Amino acid sequence: MSASFVAQVEELILASYGSMYRLAYSYVKNQDDAMDIVQESAYKAIKAAASLRKPNHLKTWLWRIVINTALDFMRRQQTEISCDAPPEPAAEDHYADFDTLEALDALDERERTVIILRFFEDRKIREIADILHQSPNTIKSTLYRSLKKLKIKITEGELMYEG
Repeated sequence: MSASFVAQVEELILASYGSMYRLAYSYVKNQDDAMDIVQESAYKAIKAAASLRKPNHLKTWLWRIVINTALDFMRRQQTEISCDAPPEPAAEDHYADFDTLEALDALDERERTVIILRFFEDRKIREIADILHQSPNTIKSTLYRSLKKLKIKITEGELMYEG
């Protein structure tokens, strides 16, 4: 592994730090845990950079590391996740709609990941498919099914507020 490739990995981590944090936070809903996940993911990425077979897939590889690290963390916890106050929203924080964040809890891990990557991180279907190692058609099916679940969950919430 060349030093320039390691520098490229480090540069991508620094450029993606905010997005990595938001993705981790969407899983654990705790600032400190999300920071731990990002730091562990950065460590894993730098340590395993030599194992990356296709350097042009660096971004999707990094997202996969963050997702897997978050899921591993959640499995280790096996306790109810506390809902700490979310971080101060940045100027363009796409995660500021707390009703939507709450509705994401109605989705399973894969569905939540697809929704977050597509709408919160503005990833293309093809890129999500690469990150999750699935076909674009599978991602589309998951996306549409997840959107239906979210619509039902959000509509239920609106009816509760009206009544």
